[in-house]
Amino acid sequence: MALILGLAPAAGAETVCTLIRDVATGATLLEQGDCRTRVTPASTFKIPLAVIGYEAGQLIDAHAPVMAFREGDPDWGGEAWRRDTDPAAWLRHSVVWYSQRLTRALGAETLTRQARAFGYGNADFSGDPGLGNGLERAWIASSLKISPQEQAAFLRALARDALPVRRDAMARAREIVETRSVGAWTLHGKTGAAYPRRADRSFDYARGWGWYAGWARREGPGARGDGALIFVRLTQARGRRAGSPGVLTRDAFLAEWPKLVGD
Repeated sequence: MALILGLAPAAGAETVCTLIRDVATGATLLEQGDCRTRVTPASTFKIPLAVIGYEAGQLIDAHAPVMAFREGDPDWGGEAWRRDTDPAAWLRHSVVWYSQRLTRALGAETLTRQARAFGYGNADFSGDPGLGNGLERAWIASSLKISPQEQAAFLRALARDALPVRRDAMARAREIVETRSVGAWTLHGKTGAAYPRRADRSFDYARGWGWYAGWARREGPGARGDGALIFVRLTQARGRRAGSPGVLTRDAFLAEWPKLVGD
């Protein structure tokens, strides 16, 4: 497989990092840009949160528990956020309030301990300074930060059943991660989007972060090794755009995937 360098970034966004690693060997097959600097994980945090939730018994399977929307819950994600939600729908629609129910049930001590065990960035769930809101938004442009390299290391451990939790917790978390097909490849990935805060705590909507991170497997002839790769794409907008930075990042990355892997 020949990996291709120098692809153009998606319109209106700067590609901060593109990283591809082999799951079996850990070899870095492609690394472009700044893949070392930590930024907010945004909704990519839902993947480790799912692992922690299954390990702790707060999550049961893809369809349990079902949690009901309550007035006052975050609902900016549209109608999909205003309905009863199970774990599969939580990841599919990236429902923030479902994450918040889980983080409150798990508590900062458990989240911090597990994030440290996973090597998940700075494992900081304190939230915004002085506001005590870590369980509501540590992962959304707040205290929790992770680099693309750390994302890749975490995802490789998850793909290899190498996290320090039960195998069934990892398997159930992997099961609810969204899949997309590109040619002979199936990509399992999570988007993430968040906007940096200015000094006055307003959001900078012109500089949104966009993530797409996960693992990919090629089936059939031409697969190398076990056919699995880890991928991480991080972008930052160069101006305000319509649509989620995470979804825009995902869609651009999927369009580039065949060139990235030399198909």
